[in-house]
Formats: sequence, C-alpha cells, structure tokens
Amino acid sequence: MARHFAANFVNLLIVLLVAASGVVYWAKTQFKGLGPLTRNTCIEVPKGDTIGQLADRLVEKGVISNASVFRIGAQYSDLSSNLRFGIYELPAQASQEEILRIVTGGHAGFTYVVTYRIGIRSASFAVSERTGDDMERLAVIGVEEGRNAVQALTGGTGCVTLRVTVAEGATSWQVQNALNQAYFLVPTEEPVPAEGMLSPSTYDVSPGEPVDAVISRMLESQKRILAEEWANRKEDLPVNSPEEALILASIIEKETGLAEEKPEVAAVFVNRLNKGMKLQMDSTVEYGLTSGQGFLGRGLRRSELLKKTPYNTYLTAGLPPGPISNPGRDAIRAVLNPNTSNNLFFVADGTGGHRFAETLVQHNRNVAAWRKIEAEQKRNHQNSTGTASFR
Repeated sequence: MARHFAANFVNLLIVLLVAASGVVYWAKTQFKGLGPLTRNTCIEVPKGDTIGQLADRLVEKGVISNASVFRIGAQYSDLSSNLRFGIYELPAQASQEEILRIVTGGHAGFTYVVTYRIGIRSASFAVSERTGDDMERLAVIGVEEGRNAVQALTGGTGCVTLRVTVAEGATSWQVQNALNQAYFLVPTEEPVPAEGMLSPSTYDVSPGEPVDAVISRMLESQKRILAEEWANRKEDLPVNSPEEALILASIIEKETGLAEEKPEVAAVFVNRLNKGMKLQMDSTVEYGLTSGQGFLGRGLRRSELLKKTPYNTYLTAGLPPGPISNPGRDAIRAVLNPNTSNNLFFVADGTGGHRFAETLVQHNRNVAAWRKIEAEQKRNHQNSTGTASFR
C-alpha cells in the first residue's frame, strides 16, 4: 500500500514539474518573443510610475499581451526599481524584454507636442519640443500650417503627442465646429452639446479618435467639476441649483479673463441679484443675437440693446435661461464662493482688468476714465496705421 502511494506521489510530482516547466517555457516565450505592436509607437512613463502601473497601461494600449509576465520579468531581471520617467519610442513587434530594457535604460527620446488650440475667435496650432521635463515652444501656426507640420513630424523620428486645448469662455458650437475641422479627429454629426457643459481644459487625443469621444470626456469633466464646487459652496447665494451657478459662471467667463478678478465680478453679480437689479451685461445680449455661433466683432448697437430676447439682461431681470459659454473651474468656484463686497458696478480699466464701484456716481467716474483711455488707444492705433484724419 505504501509502495503504491509512493508511486502515485512520484507520478504527481513529475506531472507538476512538467506543468511548471511548461508554464516557465510559455512565460519565457511571452517575455522574449515578438510583441503585438504593428508599428512604432510612443509611450510616456510619468514620474512616480511603477512597473505594475506601466504594465497595465502597456496592455491597455496593445503594446504587450500579458502584464503579469512583464512584472515578473522585471523582477527576475532586477530591473523593477530602475524605471526611468520620460517618453520612449517603441519599435514594432518589440518584445517585453526589449521594452523593459528601453524604459529602464534612461535614454528617453524627444517628443513634439502639437496642441490644437480652440479659442474664442479662432483655432490655431502650437508646436513645442520636449526633452525630459523641458518644453520649448517652437511656433504658433494656423490650422493649415498645423496640418502640414503634424504630417511632417509624424513622418520623422521621435514621438508626436496630439492635444486639444479649449479656451475658457468658448461656446459649445465653437468647440464642436473647431473639433470637426481638426483633420486628425473623426467629425461628428451629433447635435451641439448643451451650452456650458464642456470643460475648457487640455486633452490628449489620438489620431483618428472620434470627436464624440473627445466631447464625452469634456462633458464628464464638467459634470465632475460642477458637482465638486457645488458641494463646497457658500450659503445664502442667489443661485438655487448647479445649473444656475453654471449660467452665472458662463457670464463671468465672458466678462473677465483674469482669474484673480472672477470672485469680485461674482460678488457684483450676487449683489445685483440680491437687490433685484438687472445684470445688464453686453455678453448676454450678444449671445441672444448669435446663439453662440460666432461673434459680432464690434460693439453693440443701441437697437440691439433694445431688442427683446430671453438673453437680454438689460430688459429682463434675473438670470438668462441658460449659459452663454463654457466656464472653467475658476469661474464656477467664484460664483459659489464670491468675495464679500458692496460693489455693484465694474468697467474696463485699460490694462485688461476692471475698476469696481459701489455707487453709480463712482461708476460714472470710472466710465469717463475708461472713455479717455479708449479714445487715446484709438488715436494711437490710427497713428500707427496711418489712417488718422487731420483738419
């Protein structure tokens, strides 16, 4: 009986050893064999990354087929603690062993960062070159030149990172229209997203990525930001919902581009709403005329200020029916945590900022000062362009 048991144990041990040998052979083949990459690709190893995090990301991107083999291979090669941050170009069919040697060798390559910038009035490309932590702006070019530049860079050595940056205050129509014109994205025929719900920020994109996918990320980001800021709001504000906060933030975004001014502009709006005063903002009137599709490019005419639309805050008290742009986090936070002040008015000061006032008398003085600055700027412009008239 004991002899029979010993024989069975030996047989089982042999089977286990054979199976273990098979697993080792399979893992070795996975580690040293050709990888699934069909073309050269770029991978970024950020600061603080671990071998495990990198392995999962490589699987997600289709660079390797098994994350566990990569992790174990790194441990047995004594390279798991040698990961070096940077951007690396990986050759087609690179084995896991080869990839591991590249990302632990510390010889990060250079990359071109091409940013498609969607502004309030137009779109442009910014091309930068990055080596390690250093970023050097090479050029800001138009859309057509940007197309040629990306094609030239993609055909050369090094890596090209594509990004989309949306300016604070751009409308949803402007964003979607500009994205549809980005030749490296797949256009969408979906309706324009809800105004105010696209988070103005910078997004990494992939060539051939659908515009719908990019917009979806913008929508999710704005929902998250709005929820976070609403949860940390002050009490007793004249906004009763996140949607109303978004409306007011969108107006702030159109009235000032200075982050440090936004809480004070928000205070003006809050004070006016609390007193039942009309907001009287030109930006809302313009939105009522254009629906956010483009811009007037000039001052409002008196007839336009008197034209009744749901967005004319000179004629209608309270908030307009919806946002007039896509506000960033700073503007949303300003609405929900405004400064404490008695200011009810503001006007441009000629430096890119504004002068604030508590009374109409003070405000009228500030307006008069701005008119003088405006007239001087106009004269200087006419003199510099040779269009001044002489009498």
